[in-house]
Amino acid sequence: MAEEKNSKQRHHRSMLLDSMYPVVALMLVLVACVELCDAATVVDVYRLIQYDISGAPFGSRFSSLNHHAASLSFQHGADLSRSVLILPLRELDIAFVQDYISQKQSLGGLLILLPQTFRPGYIGGGETQDGLRVLLAQLEKLLLHSNIPFPVYFAFENEETDAMLADVKKNDALGQQATATTGGYKLVISVSEPRKIASPTITNIQGWLPGSRADGDSNQLPTIAVVASYDTFGAAPALSVGSDSNGSGVVALLEVARLFSTLYSNPKTRGRYNLLFALTSGGPYNYEGTQKWLKSLDQRMRESIDYAICLNSVGSWDNELLVHVSKPPENAYIKQIFEGFSNVAEDLGFQVSLKHKKINISNSRVAWEHEQFSRLRVTAATVSELLTPPELLESAGSLSDTRQHVNEDSIIKGVKLVAESLARHIYGHQGKDIQIFADNSSLAVNRFYVKSWLDSLSQTPRVAPFLSKNEPLIMALKKELEDYTAEVSIQQESLDGIFTFYDSTKASLNIYQVASVTFDLLLLLVLGSYLIMLFSFLVITTRGLDDLISIFRRPPSRKMKIA
Repeated sequence: MAEEKNSKQRHHRSMLLDSMYPVVALMLVLVACVELCDAATVVDVYRLIQYDISGAPFGSRFSSLNHHAASLSFQHGADLSRSVLILPLRELDIAFVQDYISQKQSLGGLLILLPQTFRPGYIGGGETQDGLRVLLAQLEKLLLHSNIPFPVYFAFENEETDAMLADVKKNDALGQQATATTGGYKLVISVSEPRKIASPTITNIQGWLPGSRADGDSNQLPTIAVVASYDTFGAAPALSVGSDSNGSGVVALLEVARLFSTLYSNPKTRGRYNLLFALTSGGPYNYEGTQKWLKSLDQRMRESIDYAICLNSVGSWDNELLVHVSKPPENAYIKQIFEGFSNVAEDLGFQVSLKHKKINISNSRVAWEHEQFSRLRVTAATVSELLTPPELLESAGSLSDTRQHVNEDSIIKGVKLVAESLARHIYGHQGKDIQIFADNSSLAVNRFYVKSWLDSLSQTPRVAPFLSKNEPLIMALKKELEDYTAEVSIQQESLDGIFTFYDSTKASLNIYQVASVTFDLLLLLVLGSYLIMLFSFLVITTRGLDDLISIFRRPPSRKMKIA
């Protein structure tokens, strides 16, 4: 009895295992299919900024994508309302893009491919063509000042995007535009809809180098301020590093602070001026950070400022810098400042020119940072390579403003100009042919220091509304000022006024190569036939042909059973 019972149990287990073979085989086939369908290339993409000015919408208003890819090779008049147009910068046609932005033609999305040379922190051979930089600047201006009813993303050219674009172009040229029926490439970005950034913060950082006075009270000494706005602006916040505007100004300020910290660390060489260094935020937004920082100073402090030097874009000039002022050139203080710069520039072998622009008091818009000082009756000037002031939200760090277009030699010359002119003024050496910060001396400009900070800033996006209060960059700048100045403090304010910004600046693009519906049906037929054959084979080998026939045999009717 025991042997018979064990035999039945073994037979039952055998039948159970045999019945599982088809199920296991089916699962293996399905897993293989899932793996095949989920295969995708993932590319980092950077969203066009979304913002409002006084409630008017600008930039890209959507973020999610789930459309087939298309190229410029499609047939004229094709419907692209359910397609993502892949547009390399090298093939850009501004008028063509303008038609879609103005909604003359509908578009599902736009993916702009940039050369690798525009990548922040790019280190490699080759120079970006000036024509591409001009083209990118025109595209940014168009995108920034338009209300775009579809997602717009930037990405960088690589092997994956090049191969995909080549396939898409070939199919589009043959009239086989990608659809659910014909197959092709599908681009998917799954992100939540953008939300307003509540009370974006702007942060100002300041540090002091107190001067020396016979009675020891430095509060009664006059003050010279050196100021630079450290933030920037561009079409894609996650890519806007502003190496020249205004990374170069920040680097120049830090090096000037380092040089004078050496002089002021020795009581014998400490000047009879206080030096105030300020790194301000909100530069692209009417220098709002500078305005709030100045108003936070008490009136006595503001009145002690002899003059202020603002540094803006000093990283890509050759033989001439400009000194922009608001007061007339005949003003005694302006004459003194400009003559100091001119004498130093002549000794160093280059030129400076004076540019006067009167302030319109009835207009709240300021063109230069020094105009915020002038509105509070503080003498100030902006040293810059720019001939004309940047427009609102323009020329303040575009996507083409990257490290490889900034020359540390230009920054070093700018540092020497500012440092030497300040030193001659502080120590009473105006007009004398001397160099306090001469090369190969203990007070020489540190090229390695300039290059290191320029490299660092050129890899760090600095669009103010997207910087947190404890941003590593802000902490790094604060620490740097603490190393060379005293009484370093941080002022944090909300970015008020007419601007509203939205989050979602970076995403992952999934590129799927999908087959046509016809191919899917054929694959389904083949898989179905294969599974039926596999099932039949397993049943025959495990149970016999009679069992297989019995599975498909029609069961007898109830009438036959009753009979």
